[in-house]
Amino acid sequence: MLKKKTILILSLGIVLGVFMGTCGSVFADRDSSEPVADTDTLPFEDLRTFTEIFGRIKRDYVEPVSDKKLLEDAVRGMLSGLDPHSAYLVADEYQELKEGTTGQFGGLGIEVTMENGFIKVVSPIDDTPAQKAGIRAGDLIVRLDDKPVKGMSLADAVKMMRGEPGSKILLTVVREGEETPLKITIARDIIKVKSVKSRMLEKGYGYVRISSFQSGTGDNLKEAIAALKKENKDNLKGLVLDLRNNPGGVLNAAVEVSDAFLKSGLIVYTEGRIENSEMRFNAAPDDLIDDAPIVVLINAGSASASEIVAGALQDQKRALIMGEKSFGKGSVQTILPTSNGAAVKLTTARYYTPSGRSIQAEGIEPDITLAHVKLESLDKSEFMPVKEADLSGHLQNGKGNGKNAGETADKEREVLEMKDYALSEALNLLKGISIMKK
Repeated sequence: MLKKKTILILSLGIVLGVFMGTCGSVFADRDSSEPVADTDTLPFEDLRTFTEIFGRIKRDYVEPVSDKKLLEDAVRGMLSGLDPHSAYLVADEYQELKEGTTGQFGGLGIEVTMENGFIKVVSPIDDTPAQKAGIRAGDLIVRLDDKPVKGMSLADAVKMMRGEPGSKILLTVVREGEETPLKITIARDIIKVKSVKSRMLEKGYGYVRISSFQSGTGDNLKEAIAALKKENKDNLKGLVLDLRNNPGGVLNAAVEVSDAFLKSGLIVYTEGRIENSEMRFNAAPDDLIDDAPIVVLINAGSASASEIVAGALQDQKRALIMGEKSFGKGSVQTILPTSNGAAVKLTTARYYTPSGRSIQAEGIEPDITLAHVKLESLDKSEFMPVKEADLSGHLQNGKGNGKNAGETADKEREVLEMKDYALSEALNLLKGISIMKK
């Protein structure tokens, strides 16, 4: 059975400020040869240095600075120096993070990290202003309005991107393959994330898209699967699970999604220095789609919780993973409320796939790699090949209805190939597996 934990555990910090996630890939193992610090002894010399610097700032800085600000900044610096995901959240930021995990918050709708002093987009969130404006995973944001990002902290950049719904901000974006920076204007909005979407691709073959892992994602997935099964009279031949550009979210949600397709075995386990950071999650004996084949789509924007799902289904031989190598975030953050209404977001553990893989800075390697391509149709020739049906006086089928029933399906497949090549390939793979199972 699944373990439940009262502390909010995040596999990816979804929100910093209003709408930005602090995802990254650096969390190196400590060298075991290093001496372990004696935690029972206070570092009096270092504390004396701290108080000396504190006093000098209070006395000599060009403008007066409050004690509260200096101490808050010191705490922020202490946490930000650990890794890209640990942070101090004041009361407003803590509240915004909780709102983000439930699926509604304000802003542009992008998950980001800092890279070489610039803001790097991990992924745009589905159906948000950022996605609609054309922001892509991997974009580097170098200016906010006309102010350079270089030298800003991520928190300062987030503050600049906040604003009233309807107000606009100009992003200057450097994108691979583009010779000059792109200028993209985005209108801020209230972001309401629907984490699970579903539809039928063809008769018998379902599609589920999970855009992020929120507290209700597990229940939403069950509802989506039930609707697909009802539409197909409980005869699902296969399922495409789309985790592309999914930046992660709540760890428990990732466990619930994995468990929905597994009858037994380990899903994920975590290891850290403290006892509470060591957890193991095992699957309950049920499979929502009754062993029907699954193809999981991932790309470079698939991070953290989505990597947990892909890794679990891959290791348990339950699904084939298709697409691009994933982002590679293998650490867990725990939200620890403080007495003043704020909170500390602290990296407390690494997570591992059932086979013991740590994907930190490595990512999930797909079973079938697909290049990031877009198909274009060739101009149709004026002279089409002659078929039997074109010959004068040809015999009728006898059992047919006089219509080519396959034409509609062919056109639908062609549209899918042009619109989403990876999804088209996933569907073809599902069909092949289904035929082989027969």
